[in-house]
Amino acid sequence: MSSKKSSIDTGLIRDLANLLNDTKLDEIEVEEGELRIRLARGGVTNTVSLPAAAPAPVPVAAAVEAAPAAASRAEPAAAGGTPVDSPMVGTAYLSPSPGADPFVSIGDKVSKGQTIIIVEAMKTMNQIPSPQDGTVAQISVEDGQPVEFGQTLITFE
Repeated sequence: MSSKKSSIDTGLIRDLANLLNDTKLDEIEVEEGELRIRLARGGVTNTVSLPAAAPAPVPVAAAVEAAPAAASRAEPAAAGGTPVDSPMVGTAYLSPSPGADPFVSIGDKVSKGQTIIIVEAMKTMNQIPSPQDGTVAQISVEDGQPVEFGQTLITFE
């Protein structure tokens, strides 16, 4: 057995794992200097990488392949409906401000271009317009819920 101490801070990894669980995120990645720690849930490999002579492409490929699978199983689209997917990673808001009426509700008829939801990304509120005229069949996210790129937000009939 080696008496060499590991330079990896296991306390930091525990804190990140707790943060992953508390926030219901699928993945966290932290870089500090040459140390990079990435934790992911749902069968994706957890990796800790230090500077190495050759990159390790297998964990990266597994993470890239698993990300679309996680997004696709998050919320199934209603049968025969037209989904409106999130154009970015962020936080979904169903109303313009806390306590205000939602932009749309199930059964509402909306016009093309009408704001149907907001996705906040990097402190910017991005209004998501309706891509078509239609009736709201399903709202697949809750107010204040983190969303992934490509995750279905709303489905039209």
